[in-house]
Amino acid sequence: MKRGKRKNTSLAGFSSGASLGGKLTEYRNNQEIYAQGEPALTLFFIQRGGVRLSMRTKGRPPAVTGILGVNEFFGELCLAGYPLRLSTAVALTNSTIRTIRKDAMLEILRNGSGASNSLVIHLLSSVQGYREHVADLLTSSAERRLARVLLRLAHLNKKGRASVEIPKMSHGVLAQMVGTTRPRINLFMNRFRKLGYIHYNGSLEVHESLRKVLRGRTEIAEGLTH
Repeated sequence: MKRGKRKNTSLAGFSSGASLGGKLTEYRNNQEIYAQGEPALTLFFIQRGGVRLSMRTKGRPPAVTGILGVNEFFGELCLAGYPLRLSTAVALTNSTIRTIRKDAMLEILRNGSGASNSLVIHLLSSVQGYREHVADLLTSSAERRLARVLLRLAHLNKKGRASVEIPKMSHGVLAQMVGTTRPRINLFMNRFRKLGYIHYNGSLEVHESLRKVLRGRTEIAEGLTH
């Protein structure tokens, strides 16, 4: 079975980091790039390595909101008028990252090229995705948030294939992504497995039927009684 590919959020026309200008900086593994709540005056483009984005919400552990790789932007919500960082960015490994001033990127956007149009579309998508994620953290149960994370990792959050294999992730990492504890992740993953929504076989197989969890807990409770 083929593994689902992660949606490419790099932007057409900006594949060459040099064309963006800005300053290149080397970051060590686990080095913080910026913290939630700091002024947002720049955006970033990953030339080498990777970045983890996480967000704190009141009364919950930090939740991972994004794992990014080469040729991807982050911090771009400053272009939408957000004055402060909405997440914390940390290097996943030794990374080379280009820092671009907000005003410089706005000048690129004013050029009206196809590349700038691509960035506008990406920006609108980022804003929408952030709003949806915050709403999910504040209103959904941890069980539903886990189901949504697994569906997103398998690219089954929209109608498509029946199942997709993804690399098996530690329950600690999933707990960070969901914003809950490892014991609760253990409980939910066991429930999903018993109901046939996921399957372990070296990797983790996520089935389209996991979307049932997003409709409510009743179906899960009924499934466990059989």
